[in-house]
Amino acid sequence: MKDVIQRPDVGNSIAGGVRQLLVALAASAAFCSVQAAQSDASLLGTTLTPLGGEVAASADGVIPAWTPPGQQDSGWSYGQVRGQHWKFKDDKPLFSIDSNNVAQYASKLSPGQLELFKKIPGYRMDVYPTRRSCGVPDFVAENTRKNVGFAKLDASGLALEEAHVPGIPFPQPITGAQVMWNMKMHYRGVGFHMTKTISGISPRKAGGDWLNTSLDWTMFTPWGEKGSRLFSSTDGMETATYFSYFDPVSLAGQAGVLTTKAGEQTTTFYYFPGQRRVRRMPAYSYDAPQIGLDNQYTIDESNIFYGPMDRFDWKLVGKQELIVPYNSFGAYDTSAKVSSFAKDDAIAPEFRRYEQHRVWVVEATVRQGMRHQAPKRVFYIDEDSWNGLMAVDYDKQGQIWKVREGFTIPVYETGSCDMEAQVQYNLVDGRYLYDMTSVGAGKDDHRWITESGNNPRMKRDFYTSDNLRSISER
Repeated sequence: MKDVIQRPDVGNSIAGGVRQLLVALAASAAFCSVQAAQSDASLLGTTLTPLGGEVAASADGVIPAWTPPGQQDSGWSYGQVRGQHWKFKDDKPLFSIDSNNVAQYASKLSPGQLELFKKIPGYRMDVYPTRRSCGVPDFVAENTRKNVGFAKLDASGLALEEAHVPGIPFPQPITGAQVMWNMKMHYRGVGFHMTKTISGISPRKAGGDWLNTSLDWTMFTPWGEKGSRLFSSTDGMETATYFSYFDPVSLAGQAGVLTTKAGEQTTTFYYFPGQRRVRRMPAYSYDAPQIGLDNQYTIDESNIFYGPMDRFDWKLVGKQELIVPYNSFGAYDTSAKVSSFAKDDAIAPEFRRYEQHRVWVVEATVRQGMRHQAPKRVFYIDEDSWNGLMAVDYDKQGQIWKVREGFTIPVYETGSCDMEAQVQYNLVDGRYLYDMTSVGAGKDDHRWITESGNNPRMKRDFYTSDNLRSISER
């Protein structure tokens, strides 16, 4: 024992070990404390909104305190332009950000947004008063409350295993994966249908034409039916999607069904009219390029992020106050012309609305042994609605490659907010695309469905290879 006491290196080692143990115990205690603080259902509806956002206003008062938003429309009926009936449609911009004053607002912008000002000539953001317009039906609020301390991810920590639905699984999240599952499970009804979506990809810089597409598109979320049930009762089904192309001619008649279950790779069946047959496409998932879209759009870039999460580690960075796209009715303006909406290098600023909001920031990095075109991605998720508002993808050199913005709006049918339309800027190729808009359609064809009823597209058997074959072969 004497020898041990006389050896300072051993003594230091023991002391160091004690210090490490104390630090570990303190960290463990802090984690448990945070966990306990994040598992208090009584906070929902008091200091937190029914879905887990902060009720309080921001310190500078720019973000107002949240109050139940109530009815957001005035006199709207299906088919009418949604933005023309929004209660705040007469808002005017407070200020605009461009290359001349962007440095003044840099602390409130994401790295991706700052890069847009550098790379896109004349890029401008018009910033409006902050309207916390996202509410939620009572049954979703109640399911969310029941999820506190109940909802759980599977053993991998990457897939939702159980939750009361429809509801937010983790209204007080402590991991990045929980935030992403909140985004995936935000309430949007039992499904969504557009008989004709409008999308476009800008020309190559060397020259060429726009690649304009239109298609019939339906999304089915079986867990979104009104009421309350367990996620496991839907067999872990996250989404089922059907699409059929009208334009361009090279894609006309092609159709597909994609189904995604929690913890599983997307299952895809695709109909090729030239072959008159349906093929299963096991590799049509993750970062596989979407067919016919000039290698500009991968499967998992849809809806800010789509599909399984197992190729990434998900880090919860925290919450930030940023200027983000919000109440963005311009992308749903069926009365507008595509030529006014889609300019050469970006969507026209008149069709984009920005406000300052609090967002959750999640960083995704490719897991060891996995691969992905974008080894690092950062996501920005709205605290009030859990909609994805922005994403930034980095290339293998660590440079910003793609920037996505999702256009969230209050949905009159559901009493919540949703994001279908989005834009993605490819800063390496110098091109951009917009997706899931209805600009130029003439009539508002976005239909959010709250009850499945007798609608055949709100049934599981619609999203099968046999049904795809029967409705495609003409």
